[in-house]
Amino acid sequence: MIVFGGVIAALFIKYRLSEVFSTVTIVMKALVNKQPEVEQIVGQLIDMANLARREGILALERIKVPDSFLQSAINHCVDGADPDLLEVILNRNLDYLTDRHRRSVGILDTIAEMGPAFGLIGTLIGLVQMLANMSDPNSIGPAMATALLSPFYGALLASLVATPLSGKLTLYSEDERLVRQVIIDGMVGIQKGIHPRMLQDELHSAIPPKQRGLV
Repeated sequence: MIVFGGVIAALFIKYRLSEVFSTVTIVMKALVNKQPEVEQIVGQLIDMANLARREGILALERIKVPDSFLQSAINHCVDGADPDLLEVILNRNLDYLTDRHRRSVGILDTIAEMGPAFGLIGTLIGLVQMLANMSDPNSIGPAMATALLSPFYGALLASLVATPLSGKLTLYSEDERLVRQVIIDGMVGIQKGIHPRMLQDELHSAIPPKQRGLV
């Protein structure tokens, strides 16, 4: 109660309730959902570039993809959005996503900081109980257990839960940002009418050389 209850109470004081629950959702998404490979996204974009070059940009209306960000970009292209406006809209959505992930990482980092602190508080409470009841040998054991277990729980919460999840979410955010940046570059290139081969060379810069089949 001292460690976990204290950390939860402090979180609800420092952050809005919606931000805490949003962090839980984002963390679950990072743990369960698999990020699409950049190579796969590049392949889809090149296929769309070839289709748009052969049949026109309106031919992209037939394409339906599970990625909501890519589907939104396709819809904007079909609707005739100016390439500069399209880039602004998609980059703004990407910035909002990055901000949400950064805030969730901050909440996890806060948990990692507060866990050991509340563990220390539990230690102090256990020592106070022990010193206040030195005349009763039966009360020394439970008080000593509180004093010793509280920092253990605090360190466990920080080292086994909060810090690893923060690192996981950071990597997930970086991967998602890369994928979405490739989508932005590809869709803006398609809207500008860049030749598919030139667009492929540009998008391949986001892929490690070995994965491009290069030496």
